[in-house]
Amino acid sequence: MKNMDSDKTATRKCCTEESIAQKLKILAIHGYRQNAVTFKAKTGSFRKMVHKWAQFTYITAPHKVILVDDSNDINNVDEPNIGQSKDEEQYGWFFNRDDNTFRGIRKGGPAIGFEESVKLVEHVFETDGPFDGLLGFSQGACFVGLLCDMQQRGLINLNFKFAIMSSGFKSGSLPHSKYYSDRINLASLHIFGENDNIIPTEMSVALSSCFDEPMIVRHPGGHYLPATAVQKNSYQKFFKLQMLQKQFGEQYMEKGAGIVSSFPELAGQLRPA
Repeated sequence: MKNMDSDKTATRKCCTEESIAQKLKILAIHGYRQNAVTFKAKTGSFRKMVHKWAQFTYITAPHKVILVDDSNDINNVDEPNIGQSKDEEQYGWFFNRDDNTFRGIRKGGPAIGFEESVKLVEHVFETDGPFDGLLGFSQGACFVGLLCDMQQRGLINLNFKFAIMSSGFKSGSLPHSKYYSDRINLASLHIFGENDNIIPTEMSVALSSCFDEPMIVRHPGGHYLPATAVQKNSYQKFFKLQMLQKQFGEQYMEKGAGIVSSFPELAGQLRPA
């Protein structure tokens, strides 16, 4: 007969200081008009909440954003609200208009520079990986969602186990219309604000619905990755579960009842959102 006390001891061991060398490695993908340095600064509180289980590598997109000063452009309404100084180096993962600009709410249009960004991520996986998961914000979360779909289809040379998307959305670019048709079988955490005036809530919900059993964290704020006591438990539960999967493997995780009895605070993670 299996010794449940041993199971409990082994399960809880995944989240102690003894497992520091086995932290989850996560590649962080910034939002449009950000860069690795600014995104790292903006996610400092988030990283502190999960530092026991995760370490992050931040990269900058390959395409520099040249700001277009066009006050008559009705699509330009989100520019003042992204919290990014115009004096900082700003980059994007792809553009969805021929003037090399991007808006998440646009439908149709190209995906200029997308292939180069995919190649960059593949290169980073080769040189700095492996990575257990991806973290993306805004356009970065849109990009992460596309990478999840492409990995499932075997179109890219990546192998990650989970994705975290904050203020994410489905790309409306025409070249990406072939994606999102099949549900993505990958652990996912979706974070979005009820008062996001850059990416409406329904756009983030639509992205989360592309995944099997997504975990969803809603917050009352806007276009940012929140890190308050309200979200802390949800974040930590998700990371603990990913650590369990990394350490014990799929054959152990298949025994869902054993996980719940050994680690009851994770019970909610085994149910659809």
